[in-house]
This record gives sequence, C-alpha cells and structure tokens, in this order.
Amino acid sequence: MIISQITLYHLRMRLQSPFETSFGTTHDRECIILEAQSGEFLGYGECVADADPGYSYETAATAWHILQEFLIPQIINTDLRSAEDLQSRIANVKGHPMAKAGLEMIYWDLLGKIEGRSLKELIGGQGSNVKVGVSVGIQEDPKTLVGTVSTYMEQGYDRVKIKIKPGRDVSEVNAVRSAYPNLTLQVDANSAYDLESARNLIPLDEMDLLMIEQPLAEDDLWDHCQLQRDFTTPICLDESILSARHARQALEMEACRVVNIKAGRVGGLSQAIAIHDLCLAQGVPVWCGGMLETGIGRAANLALASLPGFVYPGDISATDRYYSEDITEQRFVLNPGSTITIPEGPGLGVSINYRALDRAKVKEAINN
Repeated sequence: MIISQITLYHLRMRLQSPFETSFGTTHDRECIILEAQSGEFLGYGECVADADPGYSYETAATAWHILQEFLIPQIINTDLRSAEDLQSRIANVKGHPMAKAGLEMIYWDLLGKIEGRSLKELIGGQGSNVKVGVSVGIQEDPKTLVGTVSTYMEQGYDRVKIKIKPGRDVSEVNAVRSAYPNLTLQVDANSAYDLESARNLIPLDEMDLLMIEQPLAEDDLWDHCQLQRDFTTPICLDESILSARHARQALEMEACRVVNIKAGRVGGLSQAIAIHDLCLAQGVPVWCGGMLETGIGRAANLALASLPGFVYPGDISATDRYYSEDITEQRFVLNPGSTITIPEGPGLGVSINYRALDRAKVKEAINN
C-alpha cells in the first residue's frame, strides 16, 4: 500500500453536556482527523489527543506538530506492507502514542477498503454487537449523580462507570449503589489518589463494584501492586499501561486484575491487539475504554472490542451520549441489551459528513 497524501483536520466539537473528571471539565472536545489517499481509496483515522494535557502529555497541538514534522514524512509515498511495518518506520519517534495511533488507523481503514473487508474481519473479531456501558462525569452532588445515572439506565445502559476524586467518592458511590442495588457499577479515579489517600476507598469493597480504575499515578505500577493487596475489588489499570511491556510487568507483579485497552493510549490498533492477546493468554479480562471519539474512533473501538478477551462492557456509548452532530454519516445507537452494532462495511465502515466536519474544523493541512 502506498499513501500519496494525508490531510489533517483539527476539530473542536461541542459536547452534549460538560464532562468532569478528576483532572478537569471538558466542554468542547478537540481531536485530529486524518484523511489518507491510496490510489482510488480514501482512509480515515482519529488522533484522540485533546486540547489540554490532563489525561496525557499529548495535546491536539503537539500531535499536529509530531504528525506533520516527524511521523507522516516517515510513511508517505512508501510501500507499507503491514501495520507492523508502519510501526517500525515510526519507532524512532519516542512516545506520542496518540499521534501514532491516528496514523495507524488510516492504514487499517485503507486496507479494509482495498481488500473489501471490515476492520472486525481484518483483526479476527467476533459477533455483530458489542456490549457497552456509559461513563458519568462528576456531578454537582450525590442526588444529581443518582438522577443522571437513572437517566442513562432509562435509555438502556446496564453498566455505569462513575468518575471519582478525593472528597467525591465513597458517599457518592454509596448513593448510586443504594438506589440501584443490582446495577453493574464501576468507578474511575483517573490517577487522583496517592497510596495513603487511596486507602480511604476501602469502603468501596462493600459496594459490589466491577472494578476500581486507575486510582494511583499514571506512571505507577508498584504502588498499585501494594494497593491491590488491600482490596478484594479488582483494580483496573488504564493510564499506566502504555504498551504490551507495561501490561506484562503489571500482570507479573499483580498490580491489577483488569486492563483497560485504548488504542490511542498504546499507540495503535496493532499495539492494542498485542495487549489483548497477552491478557487473553493469562486469563486476565480486558475492556475498551473511550476518549469521547467521533464516529471514526468509535467504529474502530467497536471492532477492537469484538475480540474475545473483551469480556466487560466498553466505554463506547451511543453517538447521542456525546454529540448532537457527529462528523460521520453513521450514528451509533444503543440496542436493547445495552449493545451497539459493529460496522460491517469495508475498513472502519463509516463515511464522512464533510459539512459537519467543516463546521467543526479549526484548521487543515495537506501533506504529500
């Protein structure tokens, strides 16, 4: 495959409602969309780096720079033989996994279109639907939180994740659990605690949670290992797992019992699949996290989550959960049973609504 041109679009899209986590509140989500041409085919990718370096050091601005100056020149107008070949060509660039993941996604979309196969088929996914849940940001107070959870349950979501931070944790989770004793419930701290303060979360062990996600620092494995010993509830790692190597180390030291896989966080779908395969071989459950993606990234997540090791519902959610207007012609809807249908068309299985893209566009640049 030879890619002759890549166009970058920096987008800013208004969320349906503000989304608050331990590291801040997001009103408008930014990202970079990549459009690549190979012969008669156009392929798309999404770099999930946001405006601010809260979740990651990467931002839309830094990813734009890294893509234009370092990553795209390594692969454009060359014969790409595989995703692994693409990764080897950009391996000299240290870090920047979100930029790399966006670039690799265009390869998969083009490959599927050239071969007439869906991304799910290309990676060996299974089934036609993926079990999903919804992620609820920090709310004004426990009463509001319970009301918000109730709204999503009425929409058909049967797994809920609650964002927490110090001072906004045990009492709020207890309020939801008391209101909904049978709800599949988990929490996500986004690295808001240290080892000492995280022990204040031990009462969560009595609330029948699916998991406690990333309580400690984003670069930590060892303290998570110490903390997991204090909890019967499984600890899930997200930000701490940047590669298959990190995943192996975390499992070897028993720093977690569940892994959240985000292709953007680990540098691409091929890297995400490697982590999935490692965890599957060791009997460790994984699930697919979300980064407020457009329909492009959402389609890729659904295909990824169709792999057999993804046993827990993903943070993929329906389009309407986040955007009144998306940039894809396809809108993903919640099916009965809290599932979303995996696209079956070639590649990612989505097409672009260019009018919507133009409305969200901050800038664009052509690289050839």
